[in-house]
Amino acid sequence: MTNTIGEIENAACILSVGSNTTVTHPIVGLRVKKAAKNGAKVIVANPRRIDLCRIADIWLRQRPGTDVALLMGMARVMVDEGLADSAFIEERCENLDAFKDSLKNFDLETVENITGVPRNKVAEAARMLAGNSPASILYCMGITQHSHGTNNVMALANLAMLTGNVGKPSSGVNPLRGQNNVQGACDMGALPNVYPGYQKVDSPEVREKFEAAWGCNLSATPGLTLTEILQAAHDKRIKALYVVGENPVLTESDASHAKEALEALEFLVVQDIFLTETALLADVVLPAASFAEKDGTFVNTERRVQLVRKAIEPRGDARPDWWITCQIARRLGGKGFDFDSPKEIMIEISSLTPSYGGITYDRLEAGGVQWPCPSQDHPGTPVLHTERFSTPSGKGRFMPLEYKPSAECPDEAYPLILTTGRSLYHYHTRTMTGRVAGLNVFRDRELVEINPKDAAALGIADGDAVTVKSRRGAVKAEAKVTDDSPPGVTFMTFHFADSPTNVVTSPALDPVAKTPELKVCAVRVEKA
Repeated sequence: MTNTIGEIENAACILSVGSNTTVTHPIVGLRVKKAAKNGAKVIVANPRRIDLCRIADIWLRQRPGTDVALLMGMARVMVDEGLADSAFIEERCENLDAFKDSLKNFDLETVENITGVPRNKVAEAARMLAGNSPASILYCMGITQHSHGTNNVMALANLAMLTGNVGKPSSGVNPLRGQNNVQGACDMGALPNVYPGYQKVDSPEVREKFEAAWGCNLSATPGLTLTEILQAAHDKRIKALYVVGENPVLTESDASHAKEALEALEFLVVQDIFLTETALLADVVLPAASFAEKDGTFVNTERRVQLVRKAIEPRGDARPDWWITCQIARRLGGKGFDFDSPKEIMIEISSLTPSYGGITYDRLEAGGVQWPCPSQDHPGTPVLHTERFSTPSGKGRFMPLEYKPSAECPDEAYPLILTTGRSLYHYHTRTMTGRVAGLNVFRDRELVEINPKDAAALGIADGDAVTVKSRRGAVKAEAKVTDDSPPGVTFMTFHFADSPTNVVTSPALDPVAKTPELKVCAVRVEKA
């Protein structure tokens, strides 16, 4: 997030797009509701009727996969009607003319035809966002999990810059991370193209720094993303894989292909706190300690680094992840893994990662710190980009965009769209939540949300057993007839191993981020 969670309630306008905020991020959802009570305007852009639609001033019900057209249409209105923040743009931004030129393809008639959103609503939302400052943009995987997800994010950045809503409190572009330490994992270099602190692998200067610190030679070539790793395993270009805290047998798109990839490996290690579906395929399972059984740090969605303190001793043979990693490295003859505690590891992190330079365990004892925090006397950074952007020129760059349809659209054989998400009661593959009896009372099986019009045409009643089929496979679940999903669109979670939704989802990838298009695939639904 460019801003903090606490600032949301003081925004004058909130645009929530591609996020079922109260379900997937309930605490953030409460902040949005508080903002509305304080008088904020709320715009929701979501194909499904979600809880925030009840308090929204405007609900934009776009067709799945048409976000670029919707957002660029809003930008077109702002430019045509002189609503843009010209002073901010002049001082802080560049490439405006090329961006304006790309807007010629997004007149309101075209936008309505693509998105299904009435043109007057698109214009009303644009005026509301531009006319109420500060405005905060919230988004989640409904924006990123598309074959054009990168463009979706750029379209949101364009809107924020166009309205001057960057670099000040209660504004910004705020991605809501899916789990409590996703941000921290990325910060520490759990990405194929960067070292800790987003320092580029292909930068000679960065590489030399880490080689000197670690006493080894490092590759200048970025590695593979998760989706690329599994494809390489399937093709037998990767022979061994070490999976930590991930369950790709259920979470990956086109999950049958992912399982085949794992089965093609010569050696698979899984490190987790429970015996997951992926762990069942492993040659070696390493039992890891849970959050309550170890010391360390979590970094939340607002970039806040916080201490985690051990409450109980690890059960059985379970050990902290850092300890397991160090033990394996030592036994392989690796040097530089002689750590005795996470505190010692943080000292190295601070020495090599400029954005963490002022973060120490002693300091975190007093409370969390938001990076970038380059020195001990730095207070941390609640709001990013207050004076300059992280670009060579220091200016925010407007990005010309074009609309591209989803990789797989409905047709005669597969006439419906399937989109996926999470429930309030479970997280991902229920590795932890599925073991909580109280949560299973609320939700213990997979449901297929289907609009009453589609259900009537197919002879499906609420509670019927149905089969959802795509070009990749089929899965059985229970029908939930509801107008929360619009005609032509079905919805499922991916929590349940006995109804593995991702068997049917699309393997199409965003060309930049390599994120799979989990939010749009073509299916048909049949009464089982």
